[in-house]
Amino acid sequence: MTPEKPAPISRRERPAKPALTRQGIIDAALAILRDEGLGKVTMRRIAAALDTGPASLYVYVRNTGDLHAQILDSLLGPVKAPEAGTWRDRLKALLVSYGEVLFRHPEIARMAMSTQPSGPNYLALADAILGLLDEGGVSGREAAWAMDLLLLHPTAVAVEHSSPKSATQESDEFSALAAKIATADPARYPHIARLGDTLVSGDGPSRADWALDVILDGVLAAASRASAEQRGW
Repeated sequence: MTPEKPAPISRRERPAKPALTRQGIIDAALAILRDEGLGKVTMRRIAAALDTGPASLYVYVRNTGDLHAQILDSLLGPVKAPEAGTWRDRLKALLVSYGEVLFRHPEIARMAMSTQPSGPNYLALADAILGLLDEGGVSGREAAWAMDLLLLHPTAVAVEHSSPKSATQESDEFSALAAKIATADPARYPHIARLGDTLVSGDGPSRADWALDVILDGVLAAASRASAEQRGW
């Protein structure tokens, strides 16, 4: 007796695929980023994950640069300034939170140096920075230009530490540098010899906090100078 063949399944009876959306594309890209790294976040890879063709994605995402910008914007969702504290403390905490996102995603940090996000989370971050600067008495051109500088610092620091090195490698390199500084010839490198211990002092958070204070002090000085010039002093 010949066994019965299974009845063919009509393609029309297959479950319908979820509608393709911009957010769905970003969510798929984030999943690939977490599992495989930014290098694997390509239009072709995302299309495969969503069971569609790469050409379909370009309806929602202009190009790879736009995709990367949207990934960064999505990651910035949790970045918020604390409600308590002085304007300076809240601003520094906001920037530290932004930097922590980049430290957790080193490939995104390198990408952020050349890709300009413009999504709602980035705009909320920028608006929060401008609002805190205004609270501190910095407005107009000084605030607008300071925002770029303030975001650049944590981005650059994250990029500096984004190379794929182990903790042991970083420790060995730092130890080698500290040894070179400690044995620097005072006749040839007088200033390095004089400040040897200080050059390698302080941990990362302390140095980052100091750097932000220096930037903010400079911004406040520039704002004060601009205000005096407007008054004709």
